[in-house]
Amino acid sequence: MRHNLGYRKLNKTSEHRKSLFKNMLNSLIKYEQIITTLPKAKELKPQIDKVITIGKKNDLNNKKKLFSKLQNQSSVKKVFDELSKRYSKRKGGYSRVLKAGFRTGDDAPMAVIELVDRNLAARKVDKPKKVETKENKKTETAQTSAK
Repeated sequence: MRHNLGYRKLNKTSEHRKSLFKNMLNSLIKYEQIITTLPKAKELKPQIDKVITIGKKNDLNNKKKLFSKLQNQSSVKKVFDELSKRYSKRKGGYSRVLKAGFRTGDDAPMAVIELVDRNLAARKVDKPKKVETKENKKTETAQTSAK
């Protein structure tokens, strides 16, 4: 019987597991949608829901508690500024896990974990915007005039 074994160890040491989930929480807060394996996503869902619930009560103690868990000031700021306002009317269930098939290399079950009512622009946070230089414009105009 599996009494009092309430989480998956994922074949990792406790330190590795703790840092893995800290990094996954930070990524999920930053991008609002990540792709990972199904067991990791199922373990991450209650953690992100607890983080958002803590962020809904805006006081110093909760900020310190979240910073000790996430260790990233920008993630803590986003939880308190954006996510707590977005989910103020919702009682729970801030995230969802969607199955996404199987990984090609090792046939591991994959899943998408995302925040409900997520911001679609959050996926493009780190992607650099294309900067058009004068040379690019000249070659584009030359190519179009040659046609």
